Amino acid sequence: MPLALDPMYLLLIAVSVVLGLATQAYIRSQYKKFSKVDISTGLTGAQAARKMLDANGLSNVAIQAVPGTLSDHFDPRTNVVSLSEDVFNGRSVAATAIACHECGHAVQHARKYVPEVLRNSIFPVVNIASNLWFIVFIIGIFLGITGFIWLAVILFAAVLAFQLVTLPVELNASRRAMAHVSIGSYLPAAETKGARKVLTAAALTYVAAALVSVLQLLYLLGAARR
Repeated sequence: MPLALDPMYLLLIAVSVVLGLATQAYIRSQYKKFSKVDISTGLTGAQAARKMLDANGLSNVAIQAVPGTLSDHFDPRTNVVSLSEDVFNGRSVAATAIACHECGHAVQHARKYVPEVLRNSIFPVVNIASNLWFIVFIIGIFLGITGFIWLAVILFAAVLAFQLVTLPVELNASRRAMAHVSIGSYLPAAETKGARKVLTAAALTYVAAALVSVLQLLYLLGAARR
């Protein structure tokens, strides 16, 4: 049966789209909601990030503003925390939560947090695998070469492994962020709760992506056996 007409494949695509749209809508709604809630500390996201980095002895880590929405990230190669402009300049619960989450990644890198080290070490291989697996799979299907299909399974399994390793990395970064903002009276309970909601919403996107990948791997295994 052609791949595009396989009911299981079509169902997998539908589930992927629904989960992706739902999680993206949820994180954007939580971000929008708590971006409107002013932070009692009066700090911008950049200032909150600087405070967390310095508290962890990471004065060598730089902070910069980057364009885009929810484009925040930490680059271990340059040792720079990049914050989207709204987070960098924002004085909201959402800005503080996201900024401190990215600083959590910087702390992981400095402390050599094992899952983070593992994720960074396999990234080059996974980057290649993520670009090749589908091409190899399609070639195997159309040419009827079982070996190619199994190779696609192996390549995709590497992609899934990367996503599974990413889960504890992201959850731990959020825990580090919440531990920082919860110190003493840094944030009142209501604002701490809001920050946790923003970070939980962000974590759900990684959970959903991993779930979809598990389903994809099961489909590929079934195709290889057939």
